[in-house]
Formats: sequence, C-alpha cells, structure tokens
Amino acid sequence: MDINLALTPLVSLIAGVLIFLFPRLLAKIVAIYLIAVGLIGLFGSGNFNF
Repeated sequence: MDINLALTPLVSLIAGVLIFLFPRLLAKIVAIYLIAVGLIGLFGSGNFNF
C-alpha cells in the first residue's frame, strides 16, 4: 500500500484552522512557515515545489 501525503496542503490546512481559532497567531504561523520553506529551499529536500 502506497500512501503519498503532500506536506504543503497539510501545513496550510493546519495553519488555516489555527488562524481561524486564534487570529493573533497569524504573524507567528506565517513567520514559522516562511522560515521553514526558506531553510528547506536552502538545504534542499528533493521535490518540495509549490
């Protein structure tokens, strides 16, 4: 059985729910997401394309 789960949609869904529940978390969630994407882009991870 092959399970393929894309990371970007999952992260977006979780971030969206958290922002909906706690609007003050928006800046922190966006900052963490951008830092993570930047680090992955710098150090590479295969096929992490948007």
